[in-house]
Amino acid sequence: MQTQADLETILLGPVLAERTCGDCTVCCTALVVDTPEFAKPAGTPCVHLTDKGCGIHPVRPPICRTWFCAWRRVAGLTEETRPDRSGLLVSLNFVREPQNCFEGVSINIRVLAGSDAIATGLAGKVLDTLCDQLVPVWFSDGSKKMLMHPDKDVAHFVLTGDPAPPNLADEVAAWRDRYGVFGGSD
Repeated sequence: MQTQADLETILLGPVLAERTCGDCTVCCTALVVDTPEFAKPAGTPCVHLTDKGCGIHPVRPPICRTWFCAWRRVAGLTEETRPDRSGLLVSLNFVREPQNCFEGVSINIRVLAGSDAIATGLAGKVLDTLCDQLVPVWFSDGSKKMLMHPDKDVAHFVLTGDPAPPNLADEVAAWRDRYGVFGGSD
């Protein structure tokens, strides 16, 4: 059975050696952490976060040693898309009880509070970079979560099992082949 780390490498690629977090500590505040070793709610700074970064970096919990945002893995994401620069945190999401086949394992793009990434078009560039394979992509602007890839027509046919029109048939079939094992509709 594959681990989450294995799936992250398969779907996003390996951690890029030339990319380091540097001064970025977005994940230390934005993400929920719920492991036996450590837990914190989303949107709350880690208790170990200092003005110089992680105060326990040499002995940080396993989740902090093994988790990497997509910017650290996806070569197509530029320097300007590093989370602290872009206001976008991109990661692979694992949902224990998904509502549909597109939620179980997916790419999630979170717009951070105060980000202008939508207005500047940077969010669109990130979406263009990530919506090129058979991996669902969700976008959260803080008020709602939206499925961005596949598009709504393809998602409808995949989820309902309805016959797809000829212009979408191949794409719908590809998504069904990959995600059909998870069941069709809600």
